[in-house]
Amino acid sequence: MRSVQPAELTACDREPIHILGTLQPHGFLLALEGPDLRIVQASANLPDLPGRPAARAHGRPLSQALPEVSAPIVDVLTADLGQNPGQGGAAYLGTLTLETEAGPCAYDLAAHRSGALTVLEFEESAGEAAAGNLDMLYPRLRAFIEALHGAGTVEDLCGLLAADIRQLTGFDRALVYRFDRDWNGTVVAEDGNGVLPSYLDLRFPASDIPAQARELYRRNRLRIIPDAAYAPVPIVPVLTPSTGAPLDLSQSVLRSVSPVHVEYMRNMGTAASMSISILVEGALWGLISCHNKTPRRVPLPARNACDILTQTFALQLAAKERGALAEQRLALGAIQARLLAFMAEEETFVEGFLKHPEDVLALTDAGGAAIVTDQRCHLMGRTPTERQVRGVYEWLSAEHAGAPVHVTEALSEEYPPAKTIADTASGLLAISISEKYASYVLWFRPEVVQTVRWGGDPTKAATKDPAGGPDRLHPRKSFETWKETVQGRSRPWSVPEVDTAKDLRAAVLGIVLRRAEELAALTEELQRSNKELEAFSYSVSHDLRAPFRHIVGYAELLRSREGDKFSERGRRYIDTIIEAAFSAGTLVDNLLTFSQMGRNALNRIPCDMNQLVEDVRRTMIRDIPLERTIRWQVGPLGRAQADPVMMRLVIENLLSNAVKYTRGRAEAVIEVGREADRDGDAAFYVRDNGVGFDMAYVAKLFGVFQRLHRVEDFEGTGIGLANVRRIVERHGGQVWAEGVLGEGATFHFTLPIR
Repeated sequence: MRSVQPAELTACDREPIHILGTLQPHGFLLALEGPDLRIVQASANLPDLPGRPAARAHGRPLSQALPEVSAPIVDVLTADLGQNPGQGGAAYLGTLTLETEAGPCAYDLAAHRSGALTVLEFEESAGEAAAGNLDMLYPRLRAFIEALHGAGTVEDLCGLLAADIRQLTGFDRALVYRFDRDWNGTVVAEDGNGVLPSYLDLRFPASDIPAQARELYRRNRLRIIPDAAYAPVPIVPVLTPSTGAPLDLSQSVLRSVSPVHVEYMRNMGTAASMSISILVEGALWGLISCHNKTPRRVPLPARNACDILTQTFALQLAAKERGALAEQRLALGAIQARLLAFMAEEETFVEGFLKHPEDVLALTDAGGAAIVTDQRCHLMGRTPTERQVRGVYEWLSAEHAGAPVHVTEALSEEYPPAKTIADTASGLLAISISEKYASYVLWFRPEVVQTVRWGGDPTKAATKDPAGGPDRLHPRKSFETWKETVQGRSRPWSVPEVDTAKDLRAAVLGIVLRRAEELAALTEELQRSNKELEAFSYSVSHDLRAPFRHIVGYAELLRSREGDKFSERGRRYIDTIIEAAFSAGTLVDNLLTFSQMGRNALNRIPCDMNQLVEDVRRTMIRDIPLERTIRWQVGPLGRAQADPVMMRLVIENLLSNAVKYTRGRAEAVIEVGREADRDGDAAFYVRDNGVGFDMAYVAKLFGVFQRLHRVEDFEGTGIGLANVRRIVERHGGQVWAEGVLGEGATFHFTLPIR
């Protein structure tokens, strides 16, 4: 589908086609003001009546200037039109015969409101020719309505309409012209007698009918140009005296035609035309465009019949389109219901998607799909590579962040790198599945290369204005078929497909929210249990400290004062009691410290990590035997956001472990360093060349009372590393370890930089 260039829409859109100030000459017009319907403007062809010359009509009430206008018509002009001003086009009021100086002339009367004015139009009646056609109108209308009910498709409906409109009007050609979403029009049905060339399946650019012309078609359903070679009739005076503005003829039956449109008709080879707007639920769906090689007047009754036919067609069309959309919605709704059931069965909705890719693709009739988050990318069906999908994801996150849905059938026009993935991703339908993070479900459609048959070259050339004004766009001079190959576009996404994707997004967010609420409730329960457990641990450990001290104290008194009364075996028993009670007291002290880790508030400040390590190292050196050789390697550690008291405990545990487990080395090497930052956090490590550990048991390393070495070989309670993990995780960091038996171990931890 071709994009309309801005230059094509400039001059035509600026043309004031609703206030041209002239009429077509097959009738005359009066602009009436006030309750007495005083004539304030009239077309220059107002006929002279016996004793009432046209020049004297201005300023006189309608009842004096044209007493032939009956009282019922005057009532409509003063009452009914005032109730519904400017809606639905002109109201037809019947036929009136005037005795002009040239003889009697019959006119069809139509009226509408234009601001505060009432506009009354007199169109020359076709007389007997029109009356002769009336007998055929009713049976044709009835046959048309019966045929509409039997039409199976929209194309069949359009074909019936084109044929009946042409037979009612006698034009050489009748086209049904449908607008697409870019306002290009395609001829979807045609009926003709061969005098004019066929335009069936040809497309015409949006610039042929600019925006303001489309709005006039929407407001005024039926327009006729009996002879494109007419001489325009001016309205006198040009400006309405009471407002100083030109008369708005948007609803006029006789309104003159834009010179650009007249030139367009001449280039098309048509002398007469008629258009009827097809409105579906108030929106302009398309047009019926009728053309004749020679000038042609269509009587008012036939035009009214065409209008009724078109409105009946529009109702049937709306019903068929609603029915087709409803069927599609039902089918997609069933797929969506299955997917929701699958998602409910899985731990995460993503698993429900990945296990049923056929339903994920069928939901939008896509060729491929992807679920993309900052960390993961899952692909289904025919898609670009993961790297290319990541590129689309990053573009969406940057350019359309916050948008719940993004739809395009020409991705490369918005995201140029997509030109390389057109075979799998020319079309994109994306839904955001998180209110907080950049997470998307993406559906892709492949390129559909098609040849579009335009009714002439859609590009209009602009020419320079010799007077220095804006460039002028000329209407097309040639309507020979002009072919264009359209690439980089997929089939468009239908309204039900987009709506179903939106519904799925709401359901996914609902599932995620419900899971979050369940997790929040579980977290709250765990926090309550943890607090109870911490309170219990604190109470037990606090209350046990005194009894263990008493055991140690009294056992030592017993050994010192009564020791000579015991045998060697008895004294050994007393030593064992003292040693066990002392170890139990130490264990209780460590357990008390562990329970306090979860109770104390964090006091985060910027900590100089090198200073902390140095303070701990100097304190530890005092207790290290002089015969040991330890080589310390401390690199630049920088700063981190942490509680200095708790962080000191982390470093003490890690360094004391390193000293302890390198005890058997001739030269112990203990290294403290900083690694590359991980996801915005500072990463540190403590490495030693000690006994190491078996990685098969790494999961037990940070558990309470968990030990990987015998107490006989290395003293300890098994709480130190549990304290390390708890402190680091309370800071929002992570801790992990790597080791090799007999070669050493490395302990890593992260801390927030800010």
